[in-house]
Amino acid sequence: MADVDIAIIGGGLNGVSIAHDAAGRGLRVLLLEQNDLGGGAASASAHLMHGNVIDLERGHVLRIRRALAERDLALRAAPHLVRPARFVLPAHADERPLAVMRAGLYAYDRLAPRSDLPRSEVLDLTIHEAGHPLKRSLRQALAWSDCTVDETRLVVLTAVDAAARGAAIWTGARCAWAERSEVWRLTVVNRGRRESVVARALVNASGAWTRAVAESVLHLPPVQASLAKVSQIVVRRIFDRDDVYLLQNDDHRMIYAIPYHRDFTLIGSSERGLAGDPAALSAGADDIAYLCAAASRYFRERVEPSDAVHAVAGGHLETARDGVMKLDRKRGRAPLLTVIGGSTAGARRRAETAVARLGKTTLPAWTAGAPLPGGDFAWDAFDDEVESARQRWPFLTERHAWRLVEAYGTRIDHVLGAAKSMDDLGARFGDDLTASEVRYLMKEEFARFANDVLWRRSKLGLTMPRQDREALEIFMASAS
Repeated sequence: MADVDIAIIGGGLNGVSIAHDAAGRGLRVLLLEQNDLGGGAASASAHLMHGNVIDLERGHVLRIRRALAERDLALRAAPHLVRPARFVLPAHADERPLAVMRAGLYAYDRLAPRSDLPRSEVLDLTIHEAGHPLKRSLRQALAWSDCTVDETRLVVLTAVDAAARGAAIWTGARCAWAERSEVWRLTVVNRGRRESVVARALVNASGAWTRAVAESVLHLPPVQASLAKVSQIVVRRIFDRDDVYLLQNDDHRMIYAIPYHRDFTLIGSSERGLAGDPAALSAGADDIAYLCAAASRYFRERVEPSDAVHAVAGGHLETARDGVMKLDRKRGRAPLLTVIGGSTAGARRRAETAVARLGKTTLPAWTAGAPLPGGDFAWDAFDDEVESARQRWPFLTERHAWRLVEAYGTRIDHVLGAAKSMDDLGARFGDDLTASEVRYLMKEEFARFANDVLWRRSKLGLTMPRQDREALEIFMASAS
């Protein structure tokens, strides 16, 4: 008899989304992640939850309509993680003509479902505030509404909800061997212990490791997809607005500059082919120089490689924007579903399709109207949630309350409880990370090491001094 209905290899957005959907339909689910949730492609994602206006050039109208519908669902399901923003695309003389882009945005507006987000418009950068950080030679821009997202927290909270619905989430667990008959018999190295698991179906959602898992674990022919590296940099904030700037580079790629955790700007992305181990990825000097040069074409404040306070790289297999899903089902052999890539906005729908294709349940899809943990408030009431938190816990600064609501939404009380002062929350690491919050992350959000907290469940690694990071490592080692 099988231990689980579905075993999933990979704790990225695809893997946790499938676990979430399947567990909510009553299936027994086990998710295996060899490192930390969201530690691969999600850690270097574009941080955009959108329909991708550039897809209009390729005629992908239905794809955009679906993505915009998913964007609006995500905004309502996780208003603490998915935030509306104005996207600004300056018209550069050497790039796409303004009239062509304006016509595309007219269609983009009408492809979106009924939405309270503002429609697109043409900006005169000589007088509009959006033009202040840009070079004076830039005269006009297009602006429209879309959303940003903290993708690593989206991954983690999707896993948290999957676990609440019965899924087993094993981090630090590597599938070392798999034997296929009428069931899958897996050998798993789970935090140093060897365990056996029998599953009725298996999903390979291991991202950049998909080929390696197929060959060395599942003993199948290699997946036909090229590996790519995506790089981003973080610099001190170079503009004061909350807008997202999309910049047309001279190689026809789109570069984005996003306000990032209040004091910083995220610039991305550089993408290039990759050969080698995806675990050893890092943003190279050429990637950093490329992003700096692209940003410097537009912003008055020149961006130099020395300005990068952090750089991150992630790997993924190059596929169509909707991703690739391949089901291998043969008589007398347990099914294998391989899921590769796809947009952030499409992850929920992709998971819904994956579970349906595996055919292990007759229960209906359910995730379209379900909030993620902490997301049970109106998308336009974020500021009200911050104010409510400050009234309930008066010792919180505005900045601290904002960060906590942005991370936990209405579950902020799980972190703060009945505390009357910061001292009630225990030891402090950096400005406002407390022992109470770290314990919560370890108990409820699968955090094991300091980097899990500092870079995937928050971005406090950008500002935390080394001595505090070292103290956090010691604290977590003693608390585990």
